[in-house]
Amino acid sequence: MKTSLDELQALVAVVDAGSITGAAERLGQTVSGLSRALGRLEKKLDATLLRRTTRRIALTEEGKALLERARAILQSVDEAEELMAARKRQPAGRLRVNAATPLMLHALAPLVPEFRAAHPQITLELDTDELNIDLLARHTDVALRIGALRDSTLRARPLATSRIRVLASPGYLERAGRPKSVAALAQHQLLGFAQPESLNRWPLRGPHGDEWPVQPVLSASSGETLRQLALAGAGIVCLSDFMTEGDRRRGELVQLLARDTVDVRQPINAVYYRNTQLAARIECFLAFVEARFAQAPWARA
Repeated sequence: MKTSLDELQALVAVVDAGSITGAAERLGQTVSGLSRALGRLEKKLDATLLRRTTRRIALTEEGKALLERARAILQSVDEAEELMAARKRQPAGRLRVNAATPLMLHALAPLVPEFRAAHPQITLELDTDELNIDLLARHTDVALRIGALRDSTLRARPLATSRIRVLASPGYLERAGRPKSVAALAQHQLLGFAQPESLNRWPLRGPHGDEWPVQPVLSASSGETLRQLALAGAGIVCLSDFMTEGDRRRGELVQLLARDTVDVRQPINAVYYRNTQLAARIECFLAFVEARFAQAPWARA
């Protein structure tokens, strides 16, 4: 059986108070409870630590040797508790965040300077992947994910939603013409995702229902790659507002078939392991991102 902090605290309190009664009053414990703690400590260590008489308590040599270590241990615990309390008041430490490249570039990276100014003690480490990662294997604190979640081992915190639209550049439309119907898209160059296949079901109404499955002539694993291809006039694409809102505002990408488009909004969630309590650095990051996402034009469109 290992020595407990309560037992070490009992020894120190008795020595400082000069009696078990005085120590019990200081600690808010009963005399009998404190006596039992001291008895357990001596039994675990197989040593007599205190000589008790009717008038005074004196440390044995073993007790003197232990007292110095006990004080150091209790002081270290106090310092650790103070440090944790300080970190809650001023979050600090390394924070590893993972997100898909488009979300990182267009939604998260622009917020980093403001977040760093507000929380200079937090060291951000930003990582991008097109597919979901194992947070534990990659030593990641929190990941931002787009779309439906499937991993039940993680906790999720909704941050925002982002509408998806069918888009093309003015250059492409000038060259290939503007499709007048959903069916007319079959005559155009369609850009889509290599995976997952669900991203190639566009939110367009028709005889097929509220989704139109496309067969891309050109596929990419990253939405950012598809965005760049669309801007270059390579074809028609279906992408989320969080990455194209600025392009549409500047007229570099134009929405197509607006009347036929179903209002579908992709959820954006933060996911992290099911800790009983979030570290302060994670909590303040999530609160900051959630507030800024709520103010973003793409989240309100």
